Amino acid sequence: MRLVFIATGDIALPAFRHLLDAGPKPLALVTQPDKPVGRHQQMQPPAIKTAAIEAGIPVLQPQKIGDSAAEIAAMNPDILVVMAYGQILKNDILSLPKLAIINLHASLLPKYRGAACIQAAIDAGDAETGITSMHVVRELDAGDMIVAKSIAIGPDETGGSLHDQLAQLAIPVLDETLAKLTDGTATRIPQNPEQVSHVPKLERDDGRLDWSMSATHLERRIRAYDPWPGTYTTVAENGSTKRLKIFPPTRIAHTSLKPAEVSCDEGKLIVGCGDGSLELTTVQLEGGKRMSATDYLRGKNPHHFA
Repeated sequence: MRLVFIATGDIALPAFRHLLDAGPKPLALVTQPDKPVGRHQQMQPPAIKTAAIEAGIPVLQPQKIGDSAAEIAAMNPDILVVMAYGQILKNDILSLPKLAIINLHASLLPKYRGAACIQAAIDAGDAETGITSMHVVRELDAGDMIVAKSIAIGPDETGGSLHDQLAQLAIPVLDETLAKLTDGTATRIPQNPEQVSHVPKLERDDGRLDWSMSATHLERRIRAYDPWPGTYTTVAENGSTKRLKIFPPTRIAHTSLKPAEVSCDEGKLIVGCGDGSLELTTVQLEGGKRMSATDYLRGKNPHHFA
């Protein structure tokens, strides 16, 4: 089987490495261009690019994937496998493979089409999520489904821990999908349009907490958005307003407070919510280091978060 792998996000790394070891070995990797990161804006390649180079796999990094259509066509691929690539594929790519172009998506479709599918499942309080393989069409994550496998979402699950579990789950989903496509037993299961939901890409400012939400929902959101985009509130500090990052775990508290009102009794940092209160355990003040809430409170007595 002649296969080209199209991916950028780290969630695709285990499946890519699995193909390197167990086959079919990819003819090439198509990934996004290197991007500047950090304070000094140094160019950083996607981790999957580094893995491909180490394995001797050719790497294509077009600004727009259509710019590489001729190069991909010259490889005469049977299958294109897409996972967390970050660009919409158009007909110049969709028409290339002989057998199929498939996508591995980190939700139980048709729920949570789009980029923030992992965070959305935790944030909503879902009991499970999974990986779905589907045929790629022009509409985002809307193709007929082939294979879906689920895993439970634990009570302490974070966006990061669930990401890593789903990355591993992609391996058996990919294996089963490729086997069924090869022997002709792959089904095409249409997505129920009445069950479709969409989740857009999250930006850093989406992590600002709204204390009018319930404590139960905020506890989930803090876990869901860890490590990206992270969650924060704002606090008055030395005459200025600064961000205070908030990290899991947090705990539901039995303290009666108004939304955004703060209690610092007994060294505990408790914040009122729209319904209930939330005890914070680990925070990081803008310009400072990550620390326990108890350490943060030493010498401070915040009364209200924004």
